[in-house]
Amino acid sequence: MKFISWNIDSINAAVEHKSVRGEMTWSTLNEIATIRPDVFAIQETKLKSTGLTKKQATAIAELFPEYHLYVNSSTARSGYSGTMVLSKVEPIQVEYPTIGAPGPMDLEGRIITLEFPTFFLSTVYTPNSGSSLIRLPERGEWDDKYREYIKRLDATKPVIFSGDMNVAHQEIDLKNPKPNRHSAGFTDQEREKFSALLDAGFTDTFRSLNPDTPSVYTWWAQISKTSKINNSGWRIDYYLVSDRIAENVTESCVIDTGARQDHAPILLEINVW
Repeated sequence: MKFISWNIDSINAAVEHKSVRGEMTWSTLNEIATIRPDVFAIQETKLKSTGLTKKQATAIAELFPEYHLYVNSSTARSGYSGTMVLSKVEPIQVEYPTIGAPGPMDLEGRIITLEFPTFFLSTVYTPNSGSSLIRLPERGEWDDKYREYIKRLDATKPVIFSGDMNVAHQEIDLKNPKPNRHSAGFTDQEREKFSALLDAGFTDTFRSLNPDTPSVYTWWAQISKTSKINNSGWRIDYYLVSDRIAENVTESCVIDTGARQDHAPILLEINVW
């Protein structure tokens, strides 16, 4: 099976594609449509609390005909966060879980989980610790609650889960580790929490296949005009799987988005049926 995951940073910007960046986002979305993944997971949809507009729904349906569509929009703050999953095969059931996260995080549409006969497929948009690490304590609580949630799924059947997890796990996972030791996404706490997630029985599929490969990133800051040119990036988007199915992974890679900064899609191929 082939899976793709992507922090799109606004479905509407892609559908409208009125800016140069919007055009690049729309182009990437079209490229993914030609790949025809079995499941396509999207984070940071930034949809209204009511979900897709008619225009957005039509555009997605035309790109991904006959896919089953599931949307989890933020009700805490409209036009913020949010996740979406498109699946060729209709799942047994779909869950939009609350995990006991602090503050409004459970109301921000951050998780969707699909159950299939032999595995769970889940996507997540992990909260950012924020400027000056203002939300680092709450982020730590989220990480603990999320880990327990994924472990509960794994106790029933194997899990394949992906998303923007807002952490570069190791120094090899970002271009400039030393000056970012106290930056959101590379604090000791966030890295330790990610280690705890892996230690709970899960495999980082890309790093498992490419243990020593440097300079492969999934996010480049838009604020820097040269971040993509210089490949000054971070690997903060992941496909993780239960350890017991990790040997079934045949590919885990980043899809090239050319000059487009921000997040790139990631692709996983695995034998799970």
